[in-house]
Amino acid sequence: MAEAKTGAESIHWQLEDLYSGREDPQLQQDMDWAAAAASAFARRYRVDFASLAAAELAQAMQDLEALRSRLARVGAYRYLSYVTHADDPLYGAALQQYQEQATQIGNQLVFFDIAWNGLAAERAEALLRAPELAHWTHLLRNWRNYAAHLRNEAEEQILAEKAVTGRSLWERLFDETLTEMRFSLRGKELSEQEVLSKLSHADRSLRQDAAEALSHGLRARLHTLTFCFNAVLADKALDDRLRRYPHWLADRNLANEIDDTMVEALERAVVARYPLVGRYYRLKARLLGISPLYDYDRYAPLPGSSRPYSWAECQSIVLGAFQDFSPELAAIGQRFFDEGWIDAALAPGKRGGAFAHPVTPDVHPYLLVNYTGTVRDVMTVAHELGHGIHQYLAREQGFLNADTPLTTAETASVFSEMLTFERLMRNEPDAGKRLALLCGKIEDTFATVFRQMAMHRFEALMHEARRSEGELSKERLAEFWMQTQEEQFAGSIQFTEGYRWWWSYIPHFIGSPGYVYAYAFGELLTLALIQRYRSEGDSFVPRYRAMLALGGSRTPTEVVAAAGVSLDDPRIWDSALDYLEAMVNEAEHLGENR
Repeated sequence: MAEAKTGAESIHWQLEDLYSGREDPQLQQDMDWAAAAASAFARRYRVDFASLAAAELAQAMQDLEALRSRLARVGAYRYLSYVTHADDPLYGAALQQYQEQATQIGNQLVFFDIAWNGLAAERAEALLRAPELAHWTHLLRNWRNYAAHLRNEAEEQILAEKAVTGRSLWERLFDETLTEMRFSLRGKELSEQEVLSKLSHADRSLRQDAAEALSHGLRARLHTLTFCFNAVLADKALDDRLRRYPHWLADRNLANEIDDTMVEALERAVVARYPLVGRYYRLKARLLGISPLYDYDRYAPLPGSSRPYSWAECQSIVLGAFQDFSPELAAIGQRFFDEGWIDAALAPGKRGGAFAHPVTPDVHPYLLVNYTGTVRDVMTVAHELGHGIHQYLAREQGFLNADTPLTTAETASVFSEMLTFERLMRNEPDAGKRLALLCGKIEDTFATVFRQMAMHRFEALMHEARRSEGELSKERLAEFWMQTQEEQFAGSIQFTEGYRWWWSYIPHFIGSPGYVYAYAFGELLTLALIQRYRSEGDSFVPRYRAMLALGGSRTPTEVVAAAGVSLDDPRIWDSALDYLEAMVNEAEHLGENR
C-alpha cells in the first residue's frame, strides 16, 4: 500500500516572514508593545469618548487597527506553528499563553465598543456622515448592530476571560485528539487525513476497509469527542442566553451580515432540490456497476479515470486556470508557490483539512493543504488559493476592513475551483475522462451545497436539543446525524453501521458553530458569478477583482453588486441550483453509452 510520491513531501511554509522561530524575542516584544499601546489607548479615549470629534474618532480607529494588527501577527505565528506541530506540547502551550495574554490586552479595549454603542443614534449618525470617517463607516455602522447583545464592561471582560479556558480549550482538545489518533488499516497506522484520502481510491475493498477503520477509530474515542461536543454546545447556549440572542444561529447571521429570512430561504431552496442528489447517485451506481452504493462509494473514481497529479502538475493546472481568467491574479497566485506561503506535505502532528489564513496586511496570507495527488486535492489547492488571492487583494482595505463575512468569504475560493475545473474539461479530449471530471465536480459541488446544508440541519438539531434536553449522548447525536444524512441522499446510498459516528470528526461544529451554511451560500452565489462571467466575458474580470478588493469594507449585498449580482433577487438560489441540475443532465447524457 505504498503511496506514490507527489513532490509535495517537501512543501512547507516559511513562517520566517513573521518571526524567526518559536523563541524569537520579537514575539514577546510585540506583545509588550500591544499591552502598553492598549493602556495608552484606554487612557486617551475612555473618559471623553462621547465628546470625540470625527477626526479624533478616525485617529482612534487608526490606533485600534495598529494595535489589533500587531496582536494578530503574533497570533497568526503561534497558530500556524501549532497546526503543523499539534503533537508537540510546547507549541500548544505557546498558543495558549498567547491567547491568555491577548485576552488581557483586549479587555483594556472593551470600553470602546460599549462607548460607541452607547452614543445616541443622532450623535452616531452625525459622526458616520463625516468625511473623516468615510473609511470606517461600514465597520462602525456594523458594530452598532451589536448594541442589544453587549454586556457592561466588567461582564464583557469576564466573558472574554472565560472563553480562554472555556470553548477554546475544548476546541484544542478536540483538535489534538484527532491529530494524535491513528486508524489501523491493513497493517498500517494512518492519520485521519490519510485514512480519509482512501475513500477516494479506485479499489473498492480498500475504500470499505478505510471506512471501517475510520468508524472503528472514532468509536474508540467517542467518549472524549462527545464530551467536547457537549461542552461547546453548552458554552454557546450560555453565551447566547447572556447576550440575549433569540436562537442558536442569530449571532452567526449577524456576523455574516444577513438576516434570518435570507438563510431560511437558502435552506428551503437547497432542501427542495435534495431529489437531485438521489438522482445523481443512482446514476453513479449504474456507472460503477455497483448495487447498492454504500457511503464509502460516494467519492469512488469512475473506472479508468483515476490518476495522480504531481505537485508540479497541480501548480501548472491551477495557475493556468487563473492565467486564462486574469494574468494579474495568476501572478499573485504564483507568489504563494514560489515564496513559501503554502504548507502541502502530509506530516506527523499536522492538522488535517485545509485553510487559508490572512495574517496581516503588511505580510501575506498562508495556505495549508494535505496534498496526496488526487484531482480532488488539485481542486482543494485551487479553492484555498482563491481564498489566498482574495485575502491578498483585500489587504488594501487595512486590517479591520479586510476581513470578509462568511457569506462572501467563500466566493473567490469556489470561483477558483470552477475556473480550474473548466480548464481541466477544456484540455481533456477523451469523453470517458470528461465524464469522470464532470462527476468529480458534481460530487464536490454537492458536498459544498447539499452535504453542508445537511450538516447545517444536523447542527441546528443538536443545538436546539442541547438547550431543551440537556447533555446529549453519542446515540442521540448519531440519531440527528443519520436523520439529516438520509433525507439528503433520498434512498440512493446504503449506510454502513459505523457511518453513524462520522459527525464526530468534523471540526467546524466545534470551532465555528453555525459556519457550514456559508459554504452552500458561497457556492450558489459563485455559480451566479460564473454565469455572469460567461455572459459578459473579459469585461467581467475587472469588476470581479474590484469585488475581491473590497474585502469586508461594505455589506455583502454591496460587495457582490460590484460584480453585477443582486443578493436581493429572489431567484438567485433557484437559478444557481438549475445550473447544478444542468451538470447532472450533462453527466446523464455523457453516461448514456457507458
